[in-house]
Amino acid sequence: MRFPVVTVSRSCKVVHRLKQSSFLSPASALWRHGSVAGSSQERKDVRSHYITTPIFYVNASPHLGHLHSAVMADCLHRYKLLQGFNSKFATGTDEHGLKIQQAAEAAGKDPLTFCTDVSERFKHLFSSCNISYTDYIRTTEQRHRQAVEHFWSVLWNKGLIYKGHYEGWYSTQDESFLTPSQLGDAMDSLGNQIKVSLESGHKVEWMKEENYMFRLSAFRSQLLDWLQGNPRAVQPECFHQLALQWLQHDLPDLSVSRQSSRLQWGISVPGDPEQTIYVWLDALVNYLTVAGYPDKHHQWWNVVHHIVGKDILKFHAVYWPAFLLGAGLPLPQTIHVHSHWTAEGKKMSKSLGNVVDPLQRSQMFTADGMRYFLLRQGVPESDCDYTDLKVFKLLNAELADSLGGLLNRCTAPVLNPAQVYPSFCPQSFPREQGGRAVAEDYHMLNAVKNLPSVVEQHYESMHTYKALEAISACVRQTNGFVQRHAPWKLDKRDSKEQRWRDTIIHVSLECLRIYGTLLQPVMPEISNKLLSRLGVEPGERSWAALNFLPRFQGTDCPFEGRALGSDSGVLFSRLENPNVDKHEPKKAKKAAKLK
Repeated sequence: MRFPVVTVSRSCKVVHRLKQSSFLSPASALWRHGSVAGSSQERKDVRSHYITTPIFYVNASPHLGHLHSAVMADCLHRYKLLQGFNSKFATGTDEHGLKIQQAAEAAGKDPLTFCTDVSERFKHLFSSCNISYTDYIRTTEQRHRQAVEHFWSVLWNKGLIYKGHYEGWYSTQDESFLTPSQLGDAMDSLGNQIKVSLESGHKVEWMKEENYMFRLSAFRSQLLDWLQGNPRAVQPECFHQLALQWLQHDLPDLSVSRQSSRLQWGISVPGDPEQTIYVWLDALVNYLTVAGYPDKHHQWWNVVHHIVGKDILKFHAVYWPAFLLGAGLPLPQTIHVHSHWTAEGKKMSKSLGNVVDPLQRSQMFTADGMRYFLLRQGVPESDCDYTDLKVFKLLNAELADSLGGLLNRCTAPVLNPAQVYPSFCPQSFPREQGGRAVAEDYHMLNAVKNLPSVVEQHYESMHTYKALEAISACVRQTNGFVQRHAPWKLDKRDSKEQRWRDTIIHVSLECLRIYGTLLQPVMPEISNKLLSRLGVEPGERSWAALNFLPRFQGTDCPFEGRALGSDSGVLFSRLENPNVDKHEPKKAKKAAKLK
């Protein structure tokens, strides 16, 4: 979804021609979030969950940020499914607007064909990266047009939309009205002084037109009440505070339509074919369209969570909630915000030639590898920097060497010739110290036992990188456990030694089972490969099946004595970086001379 910044500044002139209908007070009729939150409908749907990405603007091919949003949502969706929720996950493309209209003309295509071509690129990327959406919405669909027209009519009938004259600075390329504070001075190619957008650098022009306005100014106090009364409505906290800052000042009414003579490619205002509904109002309603609005949305709309980039926060934390309040609909449960990606410290741009192609990188590093990197390195509060070298180093260290090495050790025929989940010996590893285990081993068991609750906390808050940090730390501890006791050195002819050897492998496989289960939302293919190698059946991979090392607690383990699954090769093949490895032969020769 691409949203232009549309505001009515004090320097703009709005001449009101109010619709002759009653105006409903937001304080009484429109404040619905509190009452809905405690309704029987929500209690009934407590096990439902609805997660959305922004819908992506089809003016260009997908970039890394698009994939990051989609992977974040997919991770939460898969996690909720593991917990037994009925989860809906929506993504899609935003296909209306002047830029699309112009791009289609430049490409010599009709707008719908142009949109379909680009939308299919997003679908291909998402399919390649195992994005398991349950609904892919396009704003050119008839179901969406009907939802938008109904939503507009509700606001109109409540007196919240009126017709007026609008005057202000407008950027055609950005499809946005801008305030004076968002403008700067520049020179065009002919040396003429012009005004430009400070954010995009695009030229702006003073424009005056008649269009429809939404009474945003009437909702400031209700929005403040919502954010102040729901501290987790916008996450992380820094973005919640930013939204509150915006509400410290009066909110101007918003322009919500364009003249059809300027913008033909969009949805016409109901009853007024000379006006086209503005692309971002059109786009926001997609979340309701997928939920089944206007007739069948109640199950899903009470449990909706949005994932958005920080650049479109105002539209989701201020404008969208105001529209929903106006329409008498519940507000989102949570708006999860993420920051942007740079490339080697610089903003990605076509002019710099540093735009990262997510499809090409997912083919280079594998789909799961790219998913892992984005979620492991993506910190919501701050921008993250991408380099190929970072991906190589991270995936080789944590997937190929640490996790893959641990699985390979514990399932290798040399160490596990019977290819089974071996028995646990409580005398070798008693609940109280005194057997063969040492203090560090008990620390490891405690860490792995607590890991599901730690991961759950971070998955819920969308701090997935913290969850992966915790899992990686436990994997290192388990590798240390195996290395410390070196089961390959134990004498198989000695029954006590053999029981201890089996116990070491049993504990390690239990740790791997926990890691594989927890990593399913992040790396579905690698997790499936790991769990299948351990002999864990599909029905034994849910969050409820995370009971760690039951034999240590004195209860039966369903996996003990079970045959391992077939060996399908290494868990994750080490990546070779040609830009780095081409120098290694020289280093090797130098090292040989030192010997």
